[in-house]
Formats: sequence, structure tokens, C-alpha cells
Amino acid sequence: MGSWITGKTALLGLFGSPVEHSVSPVMHNTAFEALGLDFAYLAFEIGTDDAGKAIEALRTFRMRGANVTMPLKAAVVPYLDKLTPAAKLIGAVNTIVNDNGVLTGHITDGEGYMMSVRDAGLDPAGKKMTLAGAGGAAKAICVQAALDGVKELSVFNRDREKAEKLAELINRNTDCRAKAFGLDEKEALRRELAESCLFANATRVGMAQMEGQSVIPETDFFHSGLAVTDAIYEPEKTRLLQMAEAAGCRTLNGLGMVLFQGAAAFRLWTGREMPVELVRKKLFQK
Repeated sequence: MGSWITGKTALLGLFGSPVEHSVSPVMHNTAFEALGLDFAYLAFEIGTDDAGKAIEALRTFRMRGANVTMPLKAAVVPYLDKLTPAAKLIGAVNTIVNDNGVLTGHITDGEGYMMSVRDAGLDPAGKKMTLAGAGGAAKAICVQAALDGVKELSVFNRDREKAEKLAELINRNTDCRAKAFGLDEKEALRRELAESCLFANATRVGMAQMEGQSVIPETDFFHSGLAVTDAIYEPEKTRLLQMAEAAGCRTLNGLGMVLFQGAAAFRLWTGREMPVELVRKKLFQK
């Protein structure tokens, strides 16, 4: 689209809160311009109470689709017409595609996470992984990790019942064996991390009002053979990643996950492949 908006420009967007930190507009608009596609992507600050209104606006404005981020991943589901099998299993979406008024919810978060991990040279297949969180992003990561061959998953969450439901979902639908714990079970957390090759934070702890906080209480919970990832990318280096680096761990923030889940969404909307290396340079240029 270059720098011009035309009468035919198709609108895409990001729904969620907070969104002002999002790199998705830069990522997608860079790709549209590079490929000469007449699309524009904007970010919209929308809370849970307005999820239905946001989806109605998507229909009314005949938007091509949208990304959905926290806290709307599950909240928008009742307002969609269709869900992919993975989205139905997880009960959340991060991408909506509008095909002539029919809205289909997709989930590309897990795919993006696993692609970012492999892109960084990590391979948790056949090994044990520990994760904090039990919401939409956590479910997507766990399901995709299990489908991609992770042998064992330990899920920690502030609400243990939600962690148990996620573990049950994994055990019922995949060959991966999952266990659930509360985040306050510190000795269990220490033990599971000691046996894991990969830890993922899929909570909001470390961003916005919780910046400077970490789901792992002390640096000595880590071991040097553990890779530590955070779905958060603003701040670029959360307290969790700072602690992990101090313990000698490899670390990875959420930008790679955003890049690769975005590439999958881009393909769904446009039928084209995102120029990933070009977009990566744009995102990491600072």
C-alpha cells in the first residue's frame, strides 16, 4: 500500500488491552508495504466488557480480520461463527478471519511459540517442559508443545484448578503427560524446573502494572541447562529473564513468538507468505 490509503484498502487490527506497546502494527504494515498489498493494520484498546461490540464492529466495517490479545482471547469466542479444531480444543483464539461475513477463529500462538523456540536452536521434543499460566496463550503453547513431541509438561498457575483443567486437556487429547500445580507450591516448582529443559512464562507477570515482578521467586530455582522464555516482549527483558541470565540460562522474550504467530495470521488473511527476515530486522533494529 506504500504510504497511501485508498478507497479499497482492507482494514485489519489488534483487539485487546493493553495494546499501545504492540509491535503487530509495525510488523504487518511493513509486510503489506513490502509486498504491495492494499491493507492497513491498526491497534484498538478494548476491554473484556466490549468484546461483543468489537466483533460487531469487525462485521460492520467489513474488516478482513483481526488479531486478538489478552484479555480477549476467550471472551470473543461466543461471538464468532466458526472455530478451527485447535481453537475449539483450547477455547480461545488469537486470529479472526472474515470471509464474506463468516468469522472464523484461529489460534496461532502455540505455533508461533514453538517456531520461535526452534528458530533459537532449541528442541524440547522428547523432553520435559515447565510452564506458568493457564489462560489462552498458555493453553495454545501447551497444546502445540504436546503435539510437537514434548514428553512431559508441568503446569503451574495461581489458580490450581485452572492448571488441573489444562493438564487434563493435554492428557486427554495428546500423548504428552501433564501435571498441575499451584504457583505457591515452591518446592514442587523447584523440583520440576530441575528436571526440565525449558521453562515458559505465559502469564502477565512482568508487564504493565506487574513490571519488575517474576513468577519465579529466586534465581537459585534455575539451572544452567534450562532455557527460559517469556511470552512478554515489553519490557524487552523482564525481571524473569534478568534472573535467568544471572543463573547462566539461555533466554528468549516474546518477540519471536509474536513474529511467527503473526506470519501464520498474515498467511490466513492474505494467502501470501510474510517476508519474515525483513520484518525481523524491522522489529529488532533497535
